[in-house]
Amino acid sequence: MDFGGWNKYLEKEYEKDYFKNLKEFIVHEYATKTIYPAKKDIFNCFKLTDFDQVKVVIIGQDPYHQPNQAVGLAFSVPSDVPIPPSLRNIYQELSNDLGVDIKKKNGDLTIWAKQGVLLLNAIMSVERGKPLSHKDKGWEIFTNNILSYLNDTDKPKVFILWGNYARSRKVIITNPKHLIIESPHPSPFSAYYGFFGSKPFSRTNEFLISNGLEPIKW
Repeated sequence: MDFGGWNKYLEKEYEKDYFKNLKEFIVHEYATKTIYPAKKDIFNCFKLTDFDQVKVVIIGQDPYHQPNQAVGLAFSVPSDVPIPPSLRNIYQELSNDLGVDIKKKNGDLTIWAKQGVLLLNAIMSVERGKPLSHKDKGWEIFTNNILSYLNDTDKPKVFILWGNYARSRKVIITNPKHLIIESPHPSPFSAYYGFFGSKPFSRTNEFLISNGLEPIKW
């Protein structure tokens, strides 16, 4: 499958032993269990946001583990599915931060992805009803390497790290040209401890504009 500007980076990973083991595991999982997202959607984030177009990276943990939710984009769900609690809180902060009218919004974040927002789950697959079931199988190595490739380019980017799991990736982002925005996770369990009021959307756009880049229409 052609992933545009991602191809040369993905092909490097495909040749590594960890990825060969990961692929074997994934093929077996899809053949024997209910796994999300659909196999064709695992790399949706790369299909929708080309490497050279990345302006913002939002890191999620792993896909939604209930039916009809996971689409291969962190935090996103199909437009006809109820908005999950964390995304509802993301939208609430968006409303508070930029005054965006969220009443008519659905949970499909494709419009963000097409503007250069890479919605990357650190673990890119999950077994139905079992969050983190594909932890430590190789996905973290893969996505950490993806972050390294993005870090190594000098086009200024914003890395948005929500929650401890995403914040642990901060050590990868060493290039001073990039901006890191971090806060607690938007989950109902932690949103009131510093996610609300963190203004990630306005801060992202201010940084992009200051570097001569088009802001995101959130």
